[in-house]
Amino acid sequence: MRCSRIFSALGRCKQIDTNDDATPLKRCLSLLDLTALGTGSTLGLGVYVLAGAVAKDVAGPAVTISFLVAAVASALSALSYAEFAARVPKAGSAYVYSYVSVGEFIAFTIGWNLILEYVIGTAGIAKGMALYIDSLFNNTMERRMIEIAPIHVSFLDDYPDFLALGLVVVVTALLSIGVQESTKLNNVFTGLNLITVVIVVVAGAIYSYPANWKIHQADIPEQYKATAGTGGFAPFGVAGIMAGAAKCFFGFIGFDVVATTGEEAKNPKRDIPLAIMLSLLIVFLSYFSISTVLTMMLPYYMQDEEAPFPHAFTMVGLTTIKWIVTIGAIFALCTSLLTAIYALPRVIYAMATDGLLFRPLAAINSKTKTPLTATVLSGAMAGILTTIFNLNQLIDLMSIGTLLAYIIVAISVLVMRYKNIKPVTREVVVDTKLRARKSNLLCSKYPTKLTFIMAKIVMALSLIMAIAACALLRWEQSAVALGVLGALLLASLVVLYLQPMNDVENLTFSVPWVPLVPYISVCINVYLMLQLDYQTWIRFVVWVIIGYIIYFFYGIKHSTVVEQPEEEVSEAGQEDKISGIVMISSHIG
Repeated sequence: MRCSRIFSALGRCKQIDTNDDATPLKRCLSLLDLTALGTGSTLGLGVYVLAGAVAKDVAGPAVTISFLVAAVASALSALSYAEFAARVPKAGSAYVYSYVSVGEFIAFTIGWNLILEYVIGTAGIAKGMALYIDSLFNNTMERRMIEIAPIHVSFLDDYPDFLALGLVVVVTALLSIGVQESTKLNNVFTGLNLITVVIVVVAGAIYSYPANWKIHQADIPEQYKATAGTGGFAPFGVAGIMAGAAKCFFGFIGFDVVATTGEEAKNPKRDIPLAIMLSLLIVFLSYFSISTVLTMMLPYYMQDEEAPFPHAFTMVGLTTIKWIVTIGAIFALCTSLLTAIYALPRVIYAMATDGLLFRPLAAINSKTKTPLTATVLSGAMAGILTTIFNLNQLIDLMSIGTLLAYIIVAISVLVMRYKNIKPVTREVVVDTKLRARKSNLLCSKYPTKLTFIMAKIVMALSLIMAIAACALLRWEQSAVALGVLGALLLASLVVLYLQPMNDVENLTFSVPWVPLVPYISVCINVYLMLQLDYQTWIRFVVWVIIGYIIYFFYGIKHSTVVEQPEEEVSEAGQEDKISGIVMISSHIG
């Protein structure tokens, strides 16, 4: 009986009144604020680095196509986030979305990993910004600190980085003062970053030579031939374009920050979906234009992987633009840091409000209307990491947490579409008896408990087959087995398509072409997760185990989600009986 209660608790879902706009947080974010938040969190230092790194020895000038493919793949995940933002306008992002659809245990897993993602993201950006600023002064601080306070521990940094710590403290203090004030500053930084991108593109376009996209292999200098591929627009072929797309995909990570603003947006059901899609569009146009002018300014094989634009502008004699790029990179890092540390306390606040984390973390300051305790804790965790740890080996943990969240949100969209939400009445029985002639396996026009069970079984089997197929593709194993799994995945997609779905006409935004779009999104993100090395997976498992200890010893007992009263259970049983009548009536009809 005790085990039965535990398993029941793991799958319990949170019920949310989507028409209830009451929140202790301050609703002050407009569509412009949300779009700037999404753009700033996504368009970081990578816009000045990623294009050159991928173009040089991965995709060549076809890096532009790699960015297009990556943008489409990111948009598939963004669509799922946008629908849930319209369904559940609450703080917490993927954590809340999975809590209302697939259950508490999965929701805790996602929330716990989002905390890891944002902590490491904040610490990594602060560290990168400190190193970037220090490099402008010939690494004076690094050399001095190694002399004064060296750290001789293998997994820690060489010295305590107090500049990075100071950056985290300043941003944490700013966010503690108020959301409205910090978002205004973020809007300014994001605007300056975009202006820098425009200046770089215009200046680069003047010195662009389309012939650099059509260099023949024979014309490549001897010292570059070993790594330059076959020349032309796609010197590394389709494989290079797709490998480049996998790298470029991580340049689009960050839009999910917008989804954490559900209780601070003025009109979350409309503005959050719009902001997610607008920010992705702006980021794609920035990456696409940047990569276009960069590969036209300078042959792809001559790109500098670490600082492509300063190198390219130096080569064409525009040293002034080099300093503009440097300043723009600082603005980009400022927006990335601000948005990363903004999202973290919102996830902690949402989990603490639900009782899955310690309740004092859900405290809201009466003056600033911000989750002050969670914000201070977030700053402290990120500050410790960025001060003494070497983050290079931990950065991949950001990716694994983000990709897992993308997968769960896509699955959650499918669950909500096939869930038997509306009660089945006698009128529905009659209507189904007369009109249920569509071709689905159970001949039902409306979602019922039976069709939902079948959909869940198909989704579970599809996920297992997707993991197996992506593993075979990742390690280039049996083509026959891969073909069989591919055929089975297509068959399961057809079976899923034939099941009845819920009406989404009342939503301000819904994912098109369901189940195809979430289905493809899951497969892409599973494949990208399998690209990560085994050390990343070991660290990920250790972090998850720590989280599960907290959940099973605290969260499962303090959760605000309780079992349904007996009256509701009996009503649900009656609904199941009517569902059975619907199935029989459908077959008879």
